[in-house]
Amino acid sequence: MTLDWIFVTGSVTAVAAAARSTWSPCGLSMLSSITPFGERNRGHRYGATASWFVAGGVAGGLCLGALCGLLALVVSGVGLPSRPLAVSIIAAAAALAAAALDVGLFGDRLPVVRRQVDDGWLARYRPWFYAAGFGWQIGAGVVTYVMTAAVFLLIVLAALTASFGAAVALGALFGLARGMTVLLTSRAHTPSALHELHRLLDRIGPAVKSIVIGVEIAVAAVALAERWLVPGIIIGTAAGLLTLTWSIHRRIPEAPLTGSAPVVKG
Repeated sequence: MTLDWIFVTGSVTAVAAAARSTWSPCGLSMLSSITPFGERNRGHRYGATASWFVAGGVAGGLCLGALCGLLALVVSGVGLPSRPLAVSIIAAAAALAAAALDVGLFGDRLPVVRRQVDDGWLARYRPWFYAAGFGWQIGAGVVTYVMTAAVFLLIVLAALTASFGAAVALGALFGLARGMTVLLTSRAHTPSALHELHRLLDRIGPAVKSIVIGVEIAVAAVALAERWLVPGIIIGTAAGLLTLTWSIHRRIPEAPLTGSAPVVKG
C-alpha cells in the first residue's frame, strides 16, 4: 500500500469528518456566536474575527496532526509499512468500525467527548483571542464534542502513512476545513438570516451524516481492494447495503441541535 493511497483516503476522511463536526453543539454555537451582526454589536469586524477563527482551526489541526505524526513514527519504527496486507486490514477494520459507530450499530455511543468551549470568552477577551481560541479547540478535533467516528478513522489513516509530515498535513487539512465552516455565517447579517441558516442545517444534517458513513465504507472497500480487488468491492457493497438497511430499520431521527441557535457553554 502506497503512501499516496493512504494520504488520498485520509484527505477525503479529513474533509468528511470536519463537515460532519459542524453539527456538534460547539460547531453550531460558533455559527450562532460569530456572525456579522454579532461582531458588529460587540464593536468588532466580522472579517477579522472569522480570519482569526480559521487560523485557530488550522493551529488546532496542526496539533492534532503532530499527535498523529508521533503515531506515524511508531508505525514506521515497527516496520508496518513493509507489511501491506496488515496495513490494508487495519485500515479496512478501522473504517468499518467507524461506519458501524456512526450508524448506531453498537447503540448511541456518539458523541464521545461532550466538552464545550467557554462562551464567557466572548465578553472577557479581545476578538483575536476568543476567535483563535475557539478555532483551536474545534480544529484540534478531540478536545470538544466528537460527533463522528470519522475523526478517529482520520487518526488511524494519518498514523498509517508512516510519515510525520503527511500526518501533520492531514491534521492541518481537518483543522482548515473545521475553521472554514465559520464562513457559513458570512451572509447572516440579521437574526432572521441566521435562523434561516440553522433551519437549513437542520434539513441537511441527516444527509451529511449519511454521506460521511458512505465515505467510511468507501475507505474500507478501497483498503480491501488494494489487496483483493473483487472481494474488496463485494465486501464494500455488502457493508454499504447492510448499513443502509440498518439505518432504515432503526429510523431514529437525529436530535435537533439547532433551531434555538445554541450558545457555547463551559
